[in-house]
Amino acid sequence: MILDDIMRRTEKRVARLPASFPEKNPRTCASLTNAIRNSNGKNAVIAEIKCSSPSHGIIRRNVDMAMMAGVLVRGGCVALSVLTEPYFFGGTGQDIFRVKTAVSVPVLRKDFIIDERQIAESQAIGADAVLLIAALLGSRLTGFVDLAKDYGLEPLVEVHNAADVELTLATGATLIGINNRDLNTLTIDRSTTRRLSGSIRSAGRMIISESGMRSADDVREMKPYCDAFLIGSSIMSDNYPQKKLKEFVCA
Repeated sequence: MILDDIMRRTEKRVARLPASFPEKNPRTCASLTNAIRNSNGKNAVIAEIKCSSPSHGIIRRNVDMAMMAGVLVRGGCVALSVLTEPYFFGGTGQDIFRVKTAVSVPVLRKDFIIDERQIAESQAIGADAVLLIAALLGSRLTGFVDLAKDYGLEPLVEVHNAADVELTLATGATLIGINNRDLNTLTIDRSTTRRLSGSIRSAGRMIISESGMRSADDVREMKPYCDAFLIGSSIMSDNYPQKKLKEFVCA
């Protein structure tokens, strides 16, 4: 399965990380939560910069990260998600730095976080928030959520099923992303957000629907079940990404 391949590569990457990173600096991270809340009546969209993916292959070639970040901010996104996984998504940690130097919106580091050193690395490369996947971390999730907060990072915990939700609601995570894509089969089912949103809403957490938004109609369909959207491939593959993003923001 593709997830197994990704994890094998991730484990090799993590093994090469230094034992420590520079001491935590005093910078104040931009708040992803506040950015979503202050979307001024428009749809809160986290636009994702990614060059490729296992499901789509090459999405966009020769991406200038700083330039693309500016394009997407002008398109109305409340925040940016940056893929830093190199082998399957064509990213690098330096992409976070390039984006942060170009824009002031919150920047989420999206990767496969399985080691505490990756949290320290995320803070060191300038991320404001970090993705934590419940299914990968299991019983270690609470510790990773707390560690991210210790580093001044907002944890966005990604869930795929009811068991993930139960695990995540036992942590202090405010932001919960419901991924409509099955990580094992790569198939998309937007009803995942509909099925899982109720218990998350009841717990007073913020919901971000991830994956599967291809049109403004998709966003309108899912708006009752979430507070924000994380959209990547549909924007990055479009000839006019700023215009495409505006369609989602204004749907």
